[in-house]
Amino acid sequence: MEGAGVLLAATPQRLLVIDITKLKINHYSELPPLPVLKVVNLVEKGLPIGMRFFVRDSKLYMVGGEKPRVGLSPEMLRDRKKLRLDKSFGYRGISPHVYVSDLTGGLDSITLLRKHPISMLAAKPNPIVTEIGGKIYVLSKTPWHRYRELPTPTFEVYDPSSDRQQWKALPEPPFRGAAFYDSEPFDVAGHSVVGTTLYVLAWSLCGDGEFYFSYNVNDKIWKFLGKSVDEVPVPYPLRPLFSGKFVPAYDDIFIYFQFQHLGAAWIPSDGSPTRYQVLTEVYGDYYLRDGYPQSGLVVELGEHEMCIMMPFLTAPDIPLDQLSDDIFNPTPLRSILYMATFRVEKLHSSDQACPPKLHKTDDVSDVSQTSHHDNDVQDGTALNLPPFLSITCLSKGFYNLEAWGPETCDIRSAFFHRWRKEVEKAWRASPLSISGPFGKKGTTSNLTTKISKDDCFLVLFRYAHCR
Repeated sequence: MEGAGVLLAATPQRLLVIDITKLKINHYSELPPLPVLKVVNLVEKGLPIGMRFFVRDSKLYMVGGEKPRVGLSPEMLRDRKKLRLDKSFGYRGISPHVYVSDLTGGLDSITLLRKHPISMLAAKPNPIVTEIGGKIYVLSKTPWHRYRELPTPTFEVYDPSSDRQQWKALPEPPFRGAAFYDSEPFDVAGHSVVGTTLYVLAWSLCGDGEFYFSYNVNDKIWKFLGKSVDEVPVPYPLRPLFSGKFVPAYDDIFIYFQFQHLGAAWIPSDGSPTRYQVLTEVYGDYYLRDGYPQSGLVVELGEHEMCIMMPFLTAPDIPLDQLSDDIFNPTPLRSILYMATFRVEKLHSSDQACPPKLHKTDDVSDVSQTSHHDNDVQDGTALNLPPFLSITCLSKGFYNLEAWGPETCDIRSAFFHRWRKEVEKAWRASPLSISGPFGKKGTTSNLTTKISKDDCFLVLFRYAHCR
């Protein structure tokens, strides 16, 4: 990896601290637990579930969500039809609060969530959170619970750099209001940010299809764009149908999910046509056809390294066409997670025919190392163009998302947190002396046969800063 760190991921009920150096190539039949360094159970801590987070100035902020009643079974917590809220908390169980932790310390500091003294102006169930121009924008989505009223404002902004540090109400979206179901109901099905504009896909819950809106943070005006994605005036992959990130090393390479498909888009700054490449080597070999894919996330790990996370609902050993559709006796489903890490390099014109590579590993049995790019697409049309990226897979495989108990099949937020560079630099430049939890003192010279220096760094950081 380009730098030592941990991947923070929020499920509806938990905050996971994942050691990405322990990810490997595995198969669906194995389903090991995620290699976590720490798990925070939000319910056990008395915190809301369904929060999303953002990271700013070495602090983790978790916002919104809904507070369940005490004593609900794990099965009730993950079933939105059975979830019951603590109406004494926030607004009828919906949270307006913000919880914050310090990322400059160790694992205990990262996962110690304290209530921020400044709450949002209104509770935000199931929120979307995005950053534009250094400010944090939060918009309510459809709540998990059965209450249909959404407290206003449903759209707020927070400026962490402001001396006053307070939330401010923003104009209500055309598809939102104090009474969510007074007119045609909508849910926010997707969003994207291009420049200073937020684009939103609002899905009609009455079956009238999709509606597209935009909000510019400078003029503070919502606009209805139309009912077709073609009405969104940005390159195709940057429209709110997609979920993705630009590769930090390149300002024109965008890695994205479109539903269950993973691809890369080359979006030239000079206005030339966008080119597309299907990342079969990362995702195609492992696509789970006997499962229900949920919303995938793309995470930056370094200048060239990226990570994808795609949760699936699946029934053990039961094909999808044999699942029970009886609402009173449904087939029990379990939540699993597909994760992959990979390195992205642009190919020069002289070597665009070079095939992508697979990272060397001892666990490559039954894994195809052949990449097929004859399915490259542009707006759904096969192009048969040579690839423009070289992809090196570092890890890929399925993991049990319910290793710590029943869990809703969703990854709410994810962020790669690098350890402080000065700490890592000092550690790598100096001999290692370990005592305390290991019983005896030692140096790197007598540990190298048992543990790598990257592993030692994580262990040392954990015990030196978390006691």
